Formats: sequence, structure tokens, C-alpha cells
Amino acid sequence: MIEPKEFYRKIDVIQNKIGKDKSGQDFLFDIIVEFEKVFGKDLHIRKGIIYEKNDDEYILISKLDKFQSHVREKIEMTDPAIEALEENKIYIYDNLSLVFPGWENIRSVYKIPAALRVSSLENSWIFLFELLSGWQREEIEFCLNAVRAALKYRLISDSINNEMQQAVYIQKSLLPQKSPTLIGYDIAGRSNPAELVGGDIYDYFLFDDKSFGFCIGDASGHGLPAALVARDAITGLRMGLEKHMKMVHTLKKLNRVIYKSVFSTKFISLFYGELEDDGNLFYVNAGHPQPILVKGTSITELDTTGMIFGALPEIELNRSFVRLEEGSVLVLFTDGIFERENKNGESYNIERVKKIIEKNQELPSSKLRDSIFEDADNFGNGKKWDDDATVVVIKRLVTA
Repeated sequence: MIEPKEFYRKIDVIQNKIGKDKSGQDFLFDIIVEFEKVFGKDLHIRKGIIYEKNDDEYILISKLDKFQSHVREKIEMTDPAIEALEENKIYIYDNLSLVFPGWENIRSVYKIPAALRVSSLENSWIFLFELLSGWQREEIEFCLNAVRAALKYRLISDSINNEMQQAVYIQKSLLPQKSPTLIGYDIAGRSNPAELVGGDIYDYFLFDDKSFGFCIGDASGHGLPAALVARDAITGLRMGLEKHMKMVHTLKKLNRVIYKSVFSTKFISLFYGELEDDGNLFYVNAGHPQPILVKGTSITELDTTGMIFGALPEIELNRSFVRLEEGSVLVLFTDGIFERENKNGESYNIERVKKIIEKNQELPSSKLRDSIFEDADNFGNGKKWDDDATVVVIKRLVTA
């Protein structure tokens, strides 16, 4: 199994290449080569080829090596293997009752074909790989799904001319216009997109004078693809919470929405909490960087309680609890803060975040928030931010 952090890092490498490479047929070839380069050894995957749809059949557009003589140059759309792929978008042909055309005489446990189908507004393609012994279904499906989602967005967005107008509209609808005014608390948030729009989100949910909810999230990638999945997350939360659904139930349902999303990068980390007026905080942390709770010299990190949204249709999420004492401060942030690099390639890192919070914990929330941004910005020598960056500060005030 691939270590999770390394797994997500490699997914980002592929998604970034998909987002930045030039369009055209060579773009598709470059992606399949890059995928094998990044994931070939880990996933036991190799020999990727591409079919392009042409009327009622798929035509091979890749070059083959001498060991792929079994590969068919044309496949009818009505073939059962293609129909299964059209329905599922991703398919591993490890069932003897359904064989990918051309593999009838060579399939074994050591050579299994796996395919993904991706489409633009005008056409469709099939990416076909060979799986060798040792492959893991969950890892294969996760990675192929990530590639399919990113490719689909890229291919469709290349056909859309008004991307800028859409991006601005989406971003404006996501973030709160002001911080809530709540007795006993001082709250401030800020989000800086690396591009015109970004995938970082935060929001507040006012229930009554006894409790309120808040969230922070970070969609994978940058720009419009990330903004779209961020929009899905905020919309899903607002709808679920308005119906007074329970926390874990709402978030599991939201995960299913993100998983089914089409025009997005698919993945988002999310922290959601419900804070009572007496300082009791109940929360779920779905793969998000651990928020930091500080009071004096005491520093507590709010651990993850579930995996990132969008990876699988059903995930396990647990609710956790922590208490905000009077005079304590809770700081939530996205990885754009602690991963900011200086000219030597060194990261700002979590320890610096902790130190700046501890040093400035007596400041009003807005000034503490700004001090974190300023310190991270100075560390990066004032250069353009490479990633979206967001900070939310919640202070519980000391009552007389």
C-alpha cells in the first residue's frame, strides 16, 4: 500500500500536469506517460494506450510495442466490455465473464486490463492499462477516478470561452461577507486565492444564540476546477444544515455529492465544527490540516476523524470533542499557509504557525489572522503565493 501522504502528493502531480499542459492529442499521450511514470511501480500498472471514439466505434490512436500484438485497432461501441465501461466510467476486467476485446487468450491474474473513459463536449476517449500481479483495487480505482475527473474538466473547460466570468461568479458566492457577531466570541476569517479564484473555503452557520457552526476546506488543485468542488461543498453544507440534519449524516451525504461531481477536481479536505456558548466544540475533521487550539503555553491539535471527501462513495467519519476555555484561541488554516516556501525551498511549516499563534494570542482575532498571513508572506519573500491560503480565528473571550 502507498503511504497516504505520498499518495495524495502524487495525485497532485498528475492533476497539475493535466491542468497546465497544452491541449491537443499530444496532451493525452503526455498524461498517460506521466501517469505510468508517477504511479507505475506503486500501482503495478503499465503499457497504457488510448482509443478515440469515431462514430459507433473506438479507434486506437496509440503506438504499440511488440508485446502488444493482441491489442485491437477498432472496437465496436456495442461490445459488452465497452458498454460496461460506458456505464461505470472506470472498469477493471478481472471477471472471466467480461473480457476486454483482444485479451481473450492472454488474460491471467498477472495481466489484467483496466480502463477509464473520459469525454469532452465533443468526443470520448478510453485509456487502457495493463495491471500486473500485486495491484490493489482501491488504489487503482482511486487513482483512475482522479485522472478521469481532472481530464474531464480540462477537456470540457477547453471548450468553454467564458471561464473567467464563471470563475468570478462562483468565487463571490462562496465566502462569507462578514464575520458573525456572537456574545463571548471574537471571530475573523480570510482567504487568498493563488489565482483569480481558488479552492479554499470557509463559512459560518448560525443556529441560535446558544450555538453556531463553522467550516474550512481545501479542494485539490487551483483555479476554476477547485472553485467548482468548493462550491459543491458549501452548497451541500448549507442545504444539509438548514434541514437540521445531524453532523456526521450531513457530511457523509456531502461526500457522496463530491464523489459524483463531474466538472471538478473531485477531492476536498473539510473541517466542520459546532460550537456551543459554553465552549463545547463537537467536530469532524475529514482529512484537513489539524486546527490548533492555544491557551497560554498549552497547544492542542485537533486530529483528523475521517478521510478526505470525494475519494470513495462511502467513507467512515467520527465526531470528536474538545473544549474552548475562556481566553483560548482556535486557529484553522489550509496548507497554503504552512507549505509556503522561501527562496531556499524551505517550508514555513506547522511549528512556525504554532509559534506565531502563541506569540500573538492576546490580539483580536482579525489582527492575529493578519499576523499569520504577514509572517508567512515575509517568509516567502513576498513572492506570489503558489497555493490558496485561508485562516479562520475563533477566540473565546474572558468574561468579567
